Amino acid sequence: MQQIDINSPEFQAELEKTWKFVEKVNKQFGFVQNPDEEINEGVAMGLARNKMIYGKRYCPCFMVVGETPEERKAADNRICPCKPALEQEIPTQGYCHCGIFCTPEYAEKHAREEEIEEVVHLHSRGLGKEEAQLLVEKEQLDGDELEALLEARELGMVSFELIDVREPMEFQMGHIKGTDQLWPTSQFYDWFEKIQNKKEDRMILYCHTGSRSYQVQHVMKAQGFKHVGNLTYGIIAYDGEIER
Repeated sequence: MQQIDINSPEFQAELEKTWKFVEKVNKQFGFVQNPDEEINEGVAMGLARNKMIYGKRYCPCFMVVGETPEERKAADNRICPCKPALEQEIPTQGYCHCGIFCTPEYAEKHAREEEIEEVVHLHSRGLGKEEAQLLVEKEQLDGDELEALLEARELGMVSFELIDVREPMEFQMGHIKGTDQLWPTSQFYDWFEKIQNKKEDRMILYCHTGSRSYQVQHVMKAQGFKHVGNLTYGIIAYDGEIER
């Protein structure tokens, strides 16, 4: 395999051509680059590397299959901008598999999410209403994010139910302040039948480490519940107030 020196004049020249290629693709399809510059830089360097080695800008996020040009063509390797990205990934999720090409809407939302993440983890200020409404849509939340959402809920910025899916004994030993319901996983089928009218409601689930609530979340979403979040690492990773 050819070794590439990223500091060589040859590579730097190819990298410059790759950035021009990226700009051309963006202009042609109305895309924008990812707000995360590290993603863009990594993908661009991978594209430049593959161009120098194989003569084509194969997608750097997938292994290039085939020893010869004929074998690589027969293997249908992804060549940027690849067909799956243009026809499926970007139209449905807003970004390609590698992440360098995005719709303007996705890029704006992603940048906003990054700003919210900085706010909740650095505790520099409280969430605004728009930020709270965006954050509550996340499927996986960490402790800082849940704490920020509970504060925003107290201020009337957002609404959701916080659900503990542990057992009654665990709940009595300690639960997150602001918990609205106890729905024990061991009694899942009992309470699940009673909440069929809540499929449009926003809910955030938690348990001890996040595993039970994650399982319940996926069952609920598979059954048509549209707004179900999960406290990723459970109550043990929550630094907010605990009631006993």
